[in-house]
Amino acid sequence: MEIINRKAKHDYDIVETYNAGLVLIGSEVKSIKAGKANIGDAYCVITNSEVWLKNSHVSKYDSDIFTNHEEKRERKLLLNKKEIRKIKEQISEKGFTIIPLKIYIEKGKIKLQIGVCKGKHNYDKRNDIKDRDNKRELDRIMKNY
Repeated sequence: MEIINRKAKHDYDIVETYNAGLVLIGSEVKSIKAGKANIGDAYCVITNSEVWLKNSHVSKYDSDIFTNHEEKRERKLLLNKKEIRKIKEQISEKGFTIIPLKIYIEKGKIKLQIGVCKGKHNYDKRNDIKDRDNKRELDRIMKNY
C-alpha cells in the first residue's frame, strides 16, 4: 500500500530523497493502512532541529469512536541528526523546500519519503511534457518495427 504525491514530480525538481518515520496515533495508523490519507498539499518544516509534516490530511477512522484524531494536525518526522543538518543546509538556498513524496509501509512501520525540491517554472513543465510525448511516440514507432 502506497500513497503517492503525484503533484510533486510535476511541480518540483527533486534534488535528493530521504526516508523518515512518522509519529502517529493508533487511529491514524489504521486510516493510513486503509489508504485514507492525502499528502497532495503537504509540506515539511524544520523547527528546533525537528522536522514536522504540515497540512497533511488523514481521515478519521470509522470504527474508532472515542480515541479519534485531528485530521490535519502536525506530525513529527523521525530522522537522524546528520540527515536533519544536511537537509537544513540544502533548503537554506533560495527556492528549495521539503515536500512529502509518498507514504509506504516497510516491515510493518509506516514511513514517509520526503524530497528536497526546487520549484519548476511553467516552461520547464512544458518541456517535460514535450519530452515525455516524444519518448512515447518513439516507443510506439520502435514497437511497430
